[in-house]
Amino acid sequence: MAEVIKMPRLSDTMEEGTVASWLKKKGDKVEEGDILAEIETDKATMEFESFYEGTLLHIGIEEGETANVDALLAIIGEEGEDISGLIDGSADADSGSEGEEKTSENDSADDAEASSEEESDDTSEEEASDDAGSEIPEGVEVVTMPRLSDTMEEGTVASWLKKEGDSVDEGDILAEIETDKATMEFESFYKGTLLHIGIQEGETAKVDALLAIIGEDGTDVSGVISNFKSGGAKKEAPKKEEKPKKEASKKEEAKKEAPKKEAPKKEDSKPTKNTSSSDGRIFASPLAKKLAEEKGIDLAKVPGSGENGRVVRKDIENYTPAASGAGVQQFVATGEESYEDVNNSQMRKAIAKSLGKSKFTAPHYYLNVEFDMENMIAFRSQFNQLPDTKVSYNDMIIKAVSIALKQHPQVNSQWFDDKMRLNKHVHIGVAVAVPDGLVVPVVEFANEKSLQQINAEVKELAGKARNKKLKPEEMQGSTFTISNLGMFGITNFTSIINQPNSAILSVGSIIEKPVVKDGKIVVGNTMTLSMACDHRTIDGATGAQFLQTLKTYIENPVLMLA
Repeated sequence: MAEVIKMPRLSDTMEEGTVASWLKKKGDKVEEGDILAEIETDKATMEFESFYEGTLLHIGIEEGETANVDALLAIIGEEGEDISGLIDGSADADSGSEGEEKTSENDSADDAEASSEEESDDTSEEEASDDAGSEIPEGVEVVTMPRLSDTMEEGTVASWLKKEGDSVDEGDILAEIETDKATMEFESFYKGTLLHIGIQEGETAKVDALLAIIGEDGTDVSGVISNFKSGGAKKEAPKKEEKPKKEASKKEEAKKEAPKKEAPKKEDSKPTKNTSSSDGRIFASPLAKKLAEEKGIDLAKVPGSGENGRVVRKDIENYTPAASGAGVQQFVATGEESYEDVNNSQMRKAIAKSLGKSKFTAPHYYLNVEFDMENMIAFRSQFNQLPDTKVSYNDMIIKAVSIALKQHPQVNSQWFDDKMRLNKHVHIGVAVAVPDGLVVPVVEFANEKSLQQINAEVKELAGKARNKKLKPEEMQGSTFTISNLGMFGITNFTSIINQPNSAILSVGSIIEKPVVKDGKIVVGNTMTLSMACDHRTIDGATGAQFLQTLKTYIENPVLMLA
């Protein structure tokens, strides 16, 4: 009989897995104990072996694909065996759900038929209204409520600086609009007559609501107004996509003709005015201010051609600094904005989930201490003279911490909703950085092991971690965690508790600095440690007493050999 193999839960925190590679292919013979595939969990890439023998009849998750725990991974059975029912995945449940869908479809069919007449009537009415006001007259521009900030959903017209019937030039300020962040000037990007104001002063409307209509004087825009009020503007989206293209081409043509036709008229009919008021304020549109800032132009020196001498965009574009002026060199960007999206690995997802849970459920507080490292430096130098011995400062800290924890079981504890567990054994978790993130292999019964044994075990576990060969049992059961960034030159830092532990010790680098000894300033070596504690299990005094005991062993390392 065929056996269904599901995505296994290879770690206590695993919720989904990725098939890194298949070592068997469909149709291959499989013996009990054969490696079927390599599966990437949230902590490591692990080999998954078969507990059955037979023929690999089906592969449910291809290489590189990710699936939840208990998803169909493979089917093993006798060659030629019919497994269609197993692949479908409980056919009865599927048919039941299909039956429910059909029932719901039948139920909704009656409602659909009952409302078909109303829908057809509504459709015909909407089509009629669309036809009545669908076409925007030539030369007419519809101005909608702009989105002036990234979080803006609606705006309020604080004041209109133009009224219906006024002539509008490109760059003129139409209105002041109050957003969710500030009151901002809104300038016109079109030239013509203000034919209609859609939102009066003090009124609030959603983004993209009809704000105003600009066009040639005397143009009938009643159809456009009614079309917006009936909601037709939203249905016009596909048609409006074509219109901007035509308008853009017209603007380009207008820009090309501008030097021939418009420039002389402006010189004759619109003399430039002083851009500053008596109180020193410079009148300029927001766009003109932005362009001036980008080009390094002093707005006070730019003659304004807009209303009341206001500086507008064209004034900045046409401005030429005086030859005698020193001038500010224009900034020209040589780079470009870019980014790369990287899919989160299973390990990164697990880190985010577990540390997020720890930070927001355990009330953290931090205790910082500075230890004199002179004796430890001397001790390590002498100890490493033994044959085949080369222990690190981290090995010695693990040993010292494990001995101190035996004397302070409250720090070596775990929190549960209904109880607190005081561990009498000491298993030290050692944080190891790997390319995908962070893993915490465990040195069990660290207080009972020698410095050489701790050194050898930490090296082995760190190597397995970097090669993704750690077994789940090698990352479980820690009662206290140590994170050391001293080798990177970090002098002090704080860590997030690795639950279910109640504390984590952050170890900084040894630094040489002036210290006071016997009333004299001398050169010394110190190391800063920071312990993050869960206040539910460890009170401040308890944590401080543990660090005092730890200080005894760190500053007098020979006691660890007693």
